[in-house]
Order: sequence, then C-alpha cells, then structure tokens
Amino acid sequence: MHQRWVDVAFLHWRVEPERVAPLLPAGTTADVFDGSSWVGLIPFRMVAAGLLAGPSVPWLGTFAETNVRLYAVDGAGRRSVVFRSLEASRLAVVLGARAVFGLPYCWARMRVRRVDGDVEYTTSRRWPGPRGSGARILVHPEPVVVQDDPLADFLTARWGLHNHWAGRTRFVPNEHATWPLHAASLRHLHEDLVAAAGLPGVSDREPDSVLFSAGVRTVFGVPRSIQTRWRGRGRQSR
Repeated sequence: MHQRWVDVAFLHWRVEPERVAPLLPAGTTADVFDGSSWVGLIPFRMVAAGLLAGPSVPWLGTFAETNVRLYAVDGAGRRSVVFRSLEASRLAVVLGARAVFGLPYCWARMRVRRVDGDVEYTTSRRWPGPRGSGARILVHPEPVVVQDDPLADFLTARWGLHNHWAGRTRFVPNEHATWPLHAASLRHLHEDLVAAAGLPGVSDREPDSVLFSAGVRTVFGVPRSIQTRWRGRGRQSR
C-alpha cells in the first residue's frame, strides 16, 4: 500500500514499560527511550492511498484519521508501532482493514481544518463502541525546525508495525522519507480515546512531547509472521 500522511500532530506521554506490556502483541516487548515507554495520540489526514503500484483510490483513499499507538520491539530487533485504535472517517476502509489486516479501526465522524494558524482535529466515534468517544485537539505549529533530536527520531522514525491477527503476530515493514518536523504548542486537548484504548489517566496531564509535520509519503510492504512461544507467563520471540 502507498499513501501520504499530511498535517500530522504527534502528542506523546511517558509511561512505565510494565504498564503497556500487557497491551503488546505476542513476541514483542515495550520499546523504551530514556527508561520510558511512550503513548502516542496522532491525528492527521490520509491522502491518496492506493494498492500495490496502482493509482490512488479516488475519494475512498483520502480521509481523516486519529491513532492511539504504542512502541514495541521484537526478538529480531525490529522496532515498530502497535496500534491500540485507529479512528477513520471512511466506513469501507474501517471494515476492510479490520477484516483483512486485523487492525483495530473504528468508524468516526472527523474533521481536520486550519484555524488562524492553528490546526484543529475533531473526531467522534460511531462504531464500534464506546460510541461517542473522541477528541478535539488544537495544535499550533511553530517555526522551530526539529533536527538531530533522539527522542523525536524515536517517536516518529518507525519502520513498521506489529499486530496480532488470526493467531499470529505479524510485522509489516514501512518506508518513508525523514519526517520534516516542527515544534508545536498544544492550544487545547479534550479527549477520551487514550482511555478507551486501555490506558486511563495517561492524557490527564500535559503531553511530554508535541510535534507537527506537514507530512510524508509512505509505502507499506508485505506482512511477515514472527514466531512466538510461551515462557512462563510472558510471551517471547524465538
């Protein structure tokens, strides 16, 4: 799949690795930076998505999306995003992604717009529940360019995703250019998506990192299964 991610806000909170560990797919563990794992709330616009080398899909391939995500690493050292929820405004995309890829997409009423130099993201979940869960996020991109920042790289330069589907954990590789990142100010945040994703209380405080990007083009590759086995009460990679 190929697509562009546009007008992306990255809101992140530090959490203890042991708190996210039960939420990660079998065969992965929490990826940490400076001793902490991180929870991300990422609203953006998906633009011109398409399959294989074919053209972008008109209308259906462009929509608003908001993700709650975690960060993991598997036994082969592959670092990834783990999605806890993905709000999207196209029902067909939601149904297809859930059925084919096992990703926790949710159908939502969403909008992304520019307001006097700020970027406003609103979302309200339609299906599945909890119905009405959502967010209003107002971010102001700053002129300060973020470069050579190890934490920003850790949070944004992720080259794949892990998910558990049909009894297997899969790694899906992802390629994209280096994010053009800017510092950002959070003007307003009211949301309950993070709590609905199994992490209550995390977003009750100010984010530890707020970034903004105009966007990148990205390509997802073929999913690869990873082997897992039980060891005591934990799950480990071979």
